Amino acid sequence: MQTKNKLKIFNDPIYGFITIPNALIFDLIAHKYFQRLRRISQMGLSYLVYPGAHHTRFHHALGCMHLMQKAVQVLRFKGVAISEDEENALYIAILLHDIGHGPFSHSMEHSIVRGVSHEYISLQFMELLNTEFNGKLTLAIQIFKGEYHRPFMCTLISSQFDMDRADYLKRDSFYTGVAEGNINSDRLITMLNVVNDALVIEEKGIYSIEKFLVARRLMYWQVYLHKTSLAAEQLIMRVLQRAKELTLQGVELEASKPLQFFLKNDIQVANFNPETLHKFSKLDDYDIVMAMKTWQNHNDFVLRNLCYMIINRQLLKVKLKKNPIKPEKLEKHKQQLQLEYNISAQEAAYFVFTGAISNQAYEQEHQPINVLFQSGKIQNIVKASDQLNLKALTKPVTKYYICYPKDKM
Repeated sequence: MQTKNKLKIFNDPIYGFITIPNALIFDLIAHKYFQRLRRISQMGLSYLVYPGAHHTRFHHALGCMHLMQKAVQVLRFKGVAISEDEENALYIAILLHDIGHGPFSHSMEHSIVRGVSHEYISLQFMELLNTEFNGKLTLAIQIFKGEYHRPFMCTLISSQFDMDRADYLKRDSFYTGVAEGNINSDRLITMLNVVNDALVIEEKGIYSIEKFLVARRLMYWQVYLHKTSLAAEQLIMRVLQRAKELTLQGVELEASKPLQFFLKNDIQVANFNPETLHKFSKLDDYDIVMAMKTWQNHNDFVLRNLCYMIINRQLLKVKLKKNPIKPEKLEKHKQQLQLEYNISAQEAAYFVFTGAISNQAYEQEHQPINVLFQSGKIQNIVKASDQLNLKALTKPVTKYYICYPKDKM
């Protein structure tokens, strides 16, 4: 049944009312590819740590578009020329920037497809929609790819301070209840300006940017890289890896048709064709949850226990260390598991493993955040700030983890 176009509003818990600027944006939001984002969790399995973190990529995309509307309004007020076509392209590019995310956001990228990023899939969706909408997304795609001749527009979509980060920090802070991430996005956007087609922050916004960078660091350690979230994400990746391994061995697993397609086929960039994209568009969190609820009763020891752990939140024990985990420590836990359950070393490796996580809140060299002084001087935020901690934020901090079962499975 066709819905007649009208300029609707969304009531968002973060910003209040979000308006849809025109019929094209309405049609894109109403499209089944975009509506799929209602069924894709913004923060994967973080709700196992923060029970309120059930918001979706759909929420986030609308929030980003809202912030982009504010940014365009602010920049035009300051005399920056932005045509109607450019304005529309900015809205479309930011609205669709995450349309390629798979179930639980990042888990699929590292398990049942090989080397296919969500950015690549987002671009494929945008190209397909561009054909369907008679070329109206061409400029948006150019900006999304970072190829437009006005760099500040590309920066608003993807950079160290873009509308994506301005929304997800504030939104994730709200839904998790972690107040440290609650940035003042209104203030940050009000301080935006453009010099020689490059985005800058006016001098009065220095403290807001400092808060933004510190908030980003704290949110990564406290939320995005929380050790329990980390363990859950590793488990769901291993569920999909094991399911694919068994499927390729000829084991029939009960799953939805879209999920079975990705389990049975070796999908990589070279063969990610329109048919694959169509199958992907039918895949969401619900497919994976339904499969795990079924697989927790499977006779395969690995698949059964991995699914049971996630469904019932009986997760692995995680220890974070400053130095790499010693191989003998890893081997000790593996051998204990092998002896206790009479399983192979390969099977034990699904439950006992190590890895590293890294956090760098700000990269000085890559798309730096520049401050515009009243004198006209432009300087990198690290040099412009009197906050010594900002220099520390430019150094990557790496921690090493080991995961293993807490007790009997």
